Amino acid sequence: MTLREGADPVKGLMGKTAFITGGASGIGYGMAQAFARAGMNIMIADIEQAALDKAVEALNKSANVQVSGVRCDVSLRDSIFEAAQTAFEQFGKVHVVCNNAGIGAGGKMDQATVADWDWVVGVNQMAIVYAVQAFLPHIKEHDEGGHFVTTASMAGMIAAPMVGGPYTATKFAAVGISEVLREELAGTNISASVLCPGFVNTNIGNAQRNRPDRFGGAPDPSKMTAQEKAGQEMVNNFLKGGLDPRIVGELVLEAVKNDWPYIFTDPNMRGAVEKRFAAIMKGFDQAANSEALKAVKA
Repeated sequence: MTLREGADPVKGLMGKTAFITGGASGIGYGMAQAFARAGMNIMIADIEQAALDKAVEALNKSANVQVSGVRCDVSLRDSIFEAAQTAFEQFGKVHVVCNNAGIGAGGKMDQATVADWDWVVGVNQMAIVYAVQAFLPHIKEHDEGGHFVTTASMAGMIAAPMVGGPYTATKFAAVGISEVLREELAGTNISASVLCPGFVNTNIGNAQRNRPDRFGGAPDPSKMTAQEKAGQEMVNNFLKGGLDPRIVGELVLEAVKNDWPYIFTDPNMRGAVEKRFAAIMKGFDQAANSEALKAVKA
């Protein structure tokens, strides 16, 4: 049994606290703006200190709520736990956790390096696990309700070779983690949603700028091939034409208030998902008529 759609597990957001990873720019900052307008206190966690300082300053000027920031490398479990502790110390209680930090990297399956995989898995997948481990016991203990929002991608719903194997694999994982978390929390005052955006005007195409040294460090632009430069330019051009992150933030706020399991930013992508599931159903039809499975049919 799951929480009925239309419920508000957090029982009102005014005066509550939201913790948002990757909150200094893009979708994360859009979420911060929306939650602040709803009267929530905001803790932004981000790896980029200059952007973090700028975001906190801007929100403090425009919102009549408490806003703070903490530098956090979400690929490190200890860093997330330390950021969580900072939020507990500053705000007392956290109610909404947005696992939003994400990176796009990797390339084709036969070209992505082990370092590429380690970095993308660390940020896009394991960071979600670390945040659940850091915040779920806390939310259960204060018993005021809570909500986890995980930012995946449409690449978590349909295979997206153009954005690379590591990215697609981790976004499918993000969807699965959120689905399992929601089921595990069914019937409680805590819930979970997964955000699957299409193209949004963010800086994710330049995520390599924040690549830690242990994963190979930021690439030298002067050593990029013409093909690599063209590919990055193409991605950035797509993103520039994407949805305003502020609209995505308002959408996420609406979804949390109404306890939506899935949050989509582009209804026009429905057809691509239907096409994928049609192919899956065809697979079941093929299994039903399989010579190899005849012996086990009832």
